[in-house]
Amino acid sequence: MNRVTINREPPWIKPILMGLSLIFLFVFIFLPLITIFSEAFESGAAVYVKALSDRDVFASIKLTLLAALICVPLNTVFGVMLAWVITKFNFPGKNVLITLIEVPFAVSPVIAGLLFIFLFGSFGWFGSWLMDHNIKIVFAVPGIVLATAFVSFPFVARELIPLMQEMGKDDEEAALTLGATGFQTFIKITLPNIKWGLLYGIILTNARAMGEFGAVAVVSGLIRGVTTTMPLYIDILYGEYMFNAAFAVASLLTLLALVTLVVKTIIEHLIAEQRKQKMV
Repeated sequence: MNRVTINREPPWIKPILMGLSLIFLFVFIFLPLITIFSEAFESGAAVYVKALSDRDVFASIKLTLLAALICVPLNTVFGVMLAWVITKFNFPGKNVLITLIEVPFAVSPVIAGLLFIFLFGSFGWFGSWLMDHNIKIVFAVPGIVLATAFVSFPFVARELIPLMQEMGKDDEEAALTLGATGFQTFIKITLPNIKWGLLYGIILTNARAMGEFGAVAVVSGLIRGVTTTMPLYIDILYGEYMFNAAFAVASLLTLLALVTLVVKTIIEHLIAEQRKQKMV
């Protein structure tokens, strides 16, 4: 029998690829992070604390957290509902519904913001009715929440749909056969199996909600201290050459992103461990 020779890369390929990867990570990831925190503390801790203690900065932090606290639970509930409907039932237009879930990813955030202007602005479809009833959507907090909810909507559903498809229906059908209600089946069977995927989707939703800029910038009106989230206020501060304050707020937002990344990594590890246990 002829021996099969295995083609191997030259020994210099691996170190070169690793070196290029490390250079790329340093230039595009680590260096910007280092710059943000170094610029934030350049004038000392006292200036940093003073910048974060500003009333408008506090208002932007409060609004960012408020939008996330509203949008994350809302998108979690509807994401679970959508995943359940798509994976457990067959109906006409199912593929269309799956495609529609991806719309917030396909549409530019700026376009998404303009859509809400066309719907709820003073010259929009519902603008006259809203003005007659003294209801403010755009250039107010409700518009920011709507825009944030739109752009962060798909994450939970996208994480759960393939996971629930992989699970199948056997366990739920067995529970229903034994007399369990639909709610009991979800709590006792479905939820424990999807918990890590659900948490992963929630983490991604929260990250997008706190960091969104484009859609929120369009609907906010950039009213300082009223409708400016942290990303918007960072842009305002930087545009006014208030670099210390801008980098201070940016460092806080970056810190939140890093915490989110750590939690995301932990959940990914737990998901991998759960899949290994199922295979065994």
